[in-house]
Amino acid sequence: MRLDDFDFELPRRLIAERPCEPRDAARLLVIPASGGLQDRRVADLPALLRPGDLLVFNDTKVIPARLIGDRGAASVEVTLHRDLGGGGWRAFAKGARRLRVGDRIAFAGDFSADVTEKHPEGDVTLRFDLEGEAFREALARHGAMPLPPYIKRPRGGDPRDLADYQTIFARAEGAVAAPTAGLHFTPALLAALAEHGIGWTTLTLHVGPGTFLPVKTTDPRDHHMHAEWGVLSVETTERIAGARRGGGRIVAVGTTSLRVLESAAAETGEIRPFAGETRLYILPGHRFRAIDLLLTNFHLPRSTLLMLVAGLAGIERIKTAYAHAVAAGYRFFSYGDACLIEPPD
Repeated sequence: MRLDDFDFELPRRLIAERPCEPRDAARLLVIPASGGLQDRRVADLPALLRPGDLLVFNDTKVIPARLIGDRGAASVEVTLHRDLGGGGWRAFAKGARRLRVGDRIAFAGDFSADVTEKHPEGDVTLRFDLEGEAFREALARHGAMPLPPYIKRPRGGDPRDLADYQTIFARAEGAVAAPTAGLHFTPALLAALAEHGIGWTTLTLHVGPGTFLPVKTTDPRDHHMHAEWGVLSVETTERIAGARRGGGRIVAVGTTSLRVLESAAAETGEIRPFAGETRLYILPGHRFRAIDLLLTNFHLPRSTLLMLVAGLAGIERIKTAYAHAVAAGYRFFSYGDACLIEPPD
């Protein structure tokens, strides 16, 4: 296995800058176990799934973690990525090498932070004057959505993204990237699924910025996987167990949901409650225990997410599917189209 196995050429015009309107009108490439590819729409899911199937969504909520401030005469842009408690945050900063411990960054007249530590990984620790509800209110006023770098926006952000880059399930604040497969769902689509006897439930994984980091090691197995915090409740595990007893399939909506489910799965396949960090790194050869289908967007070349879907579908099937998607003009990445993957028998 080599990193080049997970590379592909993508024309810039196929990178989606905005979500589809309405969201469930996005295209859906079906990759069935039996072979062949089907060009459908996300709105077709009620006909593609079976009564008794259960969709599992990630209910994390993206915080407006991108901030622009001033350090003396210099402008500084930071992206918060880990809450340390007590007003402390780990953050990526553009031009972090120019920052020094003790520097004060003013993001607004009533919203400032001190640089308290610099880390070998290239990020910094900031200590804000505010914490708790006061901090969240200030972040809502002054922050922007932390969109991935391939989506271009004005320096101060675009207010539309406050709604566009959030799923309808968003509840638990803490993510700095959206669980993008969930962006395709609307109340109308959930109602249509319910009419067909297809249920849904949620778990939480606070998506971190590491989800966008490319793998740089020649052998992907040498890559150091980032950690993300997840929670899988007793109620959700009971819903999953009930669906399985009834013959239903478990459909992970997004790689984030899949990673939590696989992290919580015992050798027997039983899904147990889970709360904690996961560094689960899924490559071809992984034995999937928790899911039957995966709904996911199209992922970056050389990324851990592309390796995950190749682990589920097989490298050659994914290469064929992605080549088809490029040729057919599917829209890629966070605001793009989706695929529904059934692992081979």
